[in-house]
Amino acid sequence: MSAFLDSVKARAKADKKTIVLPESMDRRTFEAAAVVLKEGLADLIILGTPAEVEANSQGLDVAGAVYIDPNTSEKTEAYVQQLYEMRKAKGMTPEQARELLTKDYMYFACMMVKNGEADGVVSGACHSTANTLRPSLQIIKTAPGTKLVSSFFVMVVPDCDMGENGVFVFADCGLNQNPNPEELACIAGSSAASFKELVGAEPRVAMLSHSSKGSAKHADVDKVVEATRIAKEAYPQYMIDGELQADAAMVPSVGSSKAPDSPVAGKANVLVFPDLDAGNIGYKLVQRLAKAEAFGPMCQGIAAPINDLSRGCSSDDIVGVIAITAVQAQAKK
Repeated sequence: MSAFLDSVKARAKADKKTIVLPESMDRRTFEAAAVVLKEGLADLIILGTPAEVEANSQGLDVAGAVYIDPNTSEKTEAYVQQLYEMRKAKGMTPEQARELLTKDYMYFACMMVKNGEADGVVSGACHSTANTLRPSLQIIKTAPGTKLVSSFFVMVVPDCDMGENGVFVFADCGLNQNPNPEELACIAGSSAASFKELVGAEPRVAMLSHSSKGSAKHADVDKVVEATRIAKEAYPQYMIDGELQADAAMVPSVGSSKAPDSPVAGKANVLVFPDLDAGNIGYKLVQRLAKAEAFGPMCQGIAAPINDLSRGCSSDDIVGVIAITAVQAQAKK
């Protein structure tokens, strides 16, 4: 296990938070829950019917979790009324609210967080990103002062002297298809904050491109140049620079030759990709070719920590994301 995950787990244990797991229909949820409970990383609430829980938890020690069936919970009626009040202007009826809360457990999970009965949610092992984020944005909404919800991965690269001893944040690799300069700047600010919160070191943010400091001319380069200008103005507390090619961002010798006056070049630990294609391809290449651990996609910009798993995740991945979600919840408090 990486030093990064060791450190996150230690922080999670030191101030336990309550995390909701709405995917009782997936065996991996219970495999992860058994580890989280054994290691004392978080208090867990698992949503599901007794039949779902029994079918998917056989042979695992998950007695320490709290189990809630949204179909029979005493909380459901109050949540129905509350969700109806929140969404009636959008045309929602009480019947539709009840249907969502009892059939789509992510809605129930978000209501628990909204009402202070839990600190965060981890979902997505068997649901799409849209299914995870839609209820979050309808119920919990964006964090104060944040214009955009985006996603990031914590990448832990073994035997690597770049980044922060091999630890990086990559963004946005899961959510925003083709961000404009303002959105890209917002992703940079959120990613710097996420890096500081989770890694505990000073973020050095590189705005990536196929160009370094004017080496190429193209509208795609102009977008990153403008995003860098906006980000530096909006987030003066962070070191942000661009546009930089990936090697200029990470390799000291290349950084000093391609961008000698940059405070970030050659030592970036936060990489902001120009679009979702680049970000998604980039993280998967590093994960597979460098055998890196990829924790995410984690969400940033929501008012409470709601994290979306990759559907190809292992139960170990879920344990890592639960620990990270708990640490994010500590920061929110």
